[in-house]
Amino acid sequence: MKLAFSTLGVPGLPLTDVLGLATAHGYHGVELRAHPEEPVHPGLGPAERADVAAEFKAAGVEILGLAGYARVAAPGEDEPVLAEIRALLDLARDLGAPFVRVFPGGGEQSPEEADATAARRLGTAAEYAADLGVRILLETHDSHRTGADAIRVLGLVGHRQVGALWDVMHTWLGGEQPVESYAALSPHLGYVQVKDIASADDTTPLPLGAGVLPLTDCVEILSRHGWDGWLCWEYEKRWYADAAPLPGLLTPGREHLARLLSESA
Repeated sequence: MKLAFSTLGVPGLPLTDVLGLATAHGYHGVELRAHPEEPVHPGLGPAERADVAAEFKAAGVEILGLAGYARVAAPGEDEPVLAEIRALLDLARDLGAPFVRVFPGGGEQSPEEADATAARRLGTAAEYAADLGVRILLETHDSHRTGADAIRVLGLVGHRQVGALWDVMHTWLGGEQPVESYAALSPHLGYVQVKDIASADDTTPLPLGAGVLPLTDCVEILSRHGWDGWLCWEYEKRWYADAAPLPGLLTPGREHLARLLSESA
């Protein structure tokens, strides 16, 4: 498996510094938070996009994916959501990123209504994604935080360009065991976001291995099934200002994941 970290952990950091961290601490790739607060977002022009792609290529670091904020199950008209997804897909194509992340965002709707809305929009967006060679990943999050929740939508979509992003914190918070999450998501799995927290009541990010999330079990299950995709550390520094800075944690975090991979081999 290849290792990446998300720029959610280093909010607003210039790309040159992000790439410096990746190479200095032994990460193969970076997940880019695609938001106007960040250096990379859908508002970039063609020349800026080309510069970003060239900078990553020169550093020998891959762009794992773009973490967007489209909410595919949200109430309202389809077109604004589809436009947001298309903008993300265009950016991913221009940067050479294989994935874009979307959220469910079903809110207070019934599960049936949220599922149908998400599936309809993802099915439409899938055709556009196929033309660009980019895959849309529905993250286990908010209204659809477990693998069982996500698979209801993905089963309705039934398109190879729409898959799943397994956020191990949300499936755990949803009461799902890693073996259950993997069983639900494995046919659709794009990549896995790892992290650690103190408890269900305190989700402040911690160094990998310092909290309660079942990272050992997750890695063991992935290894046992021969999965060879990406593990991406999503350290939520942007939402927790008092959390320890990520740069000093990157090497111990990589070493922890490498140890888990070695033990599960």
